[in-house]
Amino acid sequence: MTLLSEDQSARPQPCRFPEPGKVSPASLHQHSTDLTTSKEEYMDSGEGAVFGVVEPPRRSRGRLVLHALVMFGREFCYAVEAAFVTPVLLSVGLPRSLYSLVWFISPILGFLLQPVIGLASDHCRSVWGRRRPYILALGILMLVGLTLFLNGDTIISALVRDASLKRLWAIVVVMLGVVLFDFAADFIDGPIKAYLFDVCSHQDKERGLHYHALFTGLGGACGYLVGAMDWGHSLLGRLLGSEYQVIYFFSALTWGIFLIVHLFSIPEQPLGKKQPPAASAPTSALHLVGSHSNGYGTLAKEPISPNGHAPVTDLRPRSFSALGEANSVTSSAKQPNKEAQKRMTFRSLMKAIINMPSHYRCLCVSHLLGWTAFLCNMLFFTDFMGQIVYRGNPYAAHNSTAYATYERGVEVGCWGLCINAVSSALYSYVQRFLLPYIGLKGLYFVGYLVFGLGTSLIGLFPNIIATLVLCTVFGVMSSTLYTIPFNLVAEYQREEEEQQKLRGSSESVRGSGVDCAALTCMVQLAQILVGAGLGALVNLAGSVIVVVLSAATMSLFGCIFIALFIRYVE
Repeated sequence: MTLLSEDQSARPQPCRFPEPGKVSPASLHQHSTDLTTSKEEYMDSGEGAVFGVVEPPRRSRGRLVLHALVMFGREFCYAVEAAFVTPVLLSVGLPRSLYSLVWFISPILGFLLQPVIGLASDHCRSVWGRRRPYILALGILMLVGLTLFLNGDTIISALVRDASLKRLWAIVVVMLGVVLFDFAADFIDGPIKAYLFDVCSHQDKERGLHYHALFTGLGGACGYLVGAMDWGHSLLGRLLGSEYQVIYFFSALTWGIFLIVHLFSIPEQPLGKKQPPAASAPTSALHLVGSHSNGYGTLAKEPISPNGHAPVTDLRPRSFSALGEANSVTSSAKQPNKEAQKRMTFRSLMKAIINMPSHYRCLCVSHLLGWTAFLCNMLFFTDFMGQIVYRGNPYAAHNSTAYATYERGVEVGCWGLCINAVSSALYSYVQRFLLPYIGLKGLYFVGYLVFGLGTSLIGLFPNIIATLVLCTVFGVMSSTLYTIPFNLVAEYQREEEEQQKLRGSSESVRGSGVDCAALTCMVQLAQILVGAGLGALVNLAGSVIVVVLSAATMSLFGCIFIALFIRYVE
């Protein structure tokens, strides 16, 4: 594949060597000088001639927007689940003692298997690319989970006639749908981020992540708005059968369309794909080759033939992706599947995580602190609004004023989460203007600090208007968690690329799939910690107000950790 432009005048011309037997010392010296000059031109031109060519090209805004639309669909479905998971589970008769089981299975599976998926995608040799096969499979699994979750009761009612069996199977199917959806929706974030890093130049990664955060906020807002509407008495509700079927129709349609758009937004380069033979391209063209070349971005050495003449050289730099992932053909290229199997053993996976550089480990710890704080607040926010802000009672009789007040608080809490989603989208746009002034580490620190202070005020002064206004700080934290850590990963790996380029090293850079998966694992671990500890803490304190105070405390701890341990990036 020719990587330079079609303008032949812009290319260094191939060296012409005299025929054997007609070599004079002067001509040999002249050709040697030409070759040296040609090599110097390639090295001096830097990214403009070699690295800028091998690096993925700049992507248009339209391409980046199409790539980011998948986050709109994912967050839309997430909002629907958050709004309806409790009513659906209650409607099929799930005992309260099994709620924790529903929320524990998915994060535990995600925490254990997320790095495996990340490492496997780093070495995937599908002709469709490394990330897209996994994104497609997880997207289909999300759709299956959503189908079982919102339609499980209807499906079982049509298949089972016995009342006791119907209740049992409805619980099983709905629980299975919730677990499958959470599992796939959590998993898919890592391959999506790695896909963006692979196909975009360094300048476009930051733009792409901002679009991801923007559509994440918009998708959540639209999902909450759709869930807040009364579809049961509408024309669609009567046509499709119930409110849940209408919600499922919008969710499945949104997710299916945006998933397809995402998969066809930017083409991927298959790992280890053989390039056309040199004879079919101009002699001076650059080609993508495997890791058996001479080094990271270096020029091939010219072997000297037995007759003393240097053959015409094929100047070919080593291939690398947007994050410098040198996961290309190795010395065992004739057995790619066997090589991939060797790399994907459990021992090699654990070694890759244990040998993670210290700045990556610190980033994972800060990500864990941030998600723990965020989930402490988000998972119990509507309950906090109903009990603390509106002073309702969820354990009162369902026809009592106290219970109706609690329900009103829960509804207003949903609008607060909608405000959170909108502010997340807006802040993702503001980040671009703040970045040149305070940098990535500054943005990271500010996101945690604003969230910590805002949730502290909510816990200390639980007023309706003030709480809704301060819901905007949730969006600041959400946008921070979805963009800044992955931006830092991109910057860290860019530094590794530049260091290897200076050293002329041929060692492989860590794959972005493993690093993105390690970050995403922190989300599952945070969910496990919150699910296991926060309920006991609420029972111990006797009030839900401990929820927002715990979130504020964790966030402020995260601020201190970021200030002390997160490495600054120029």
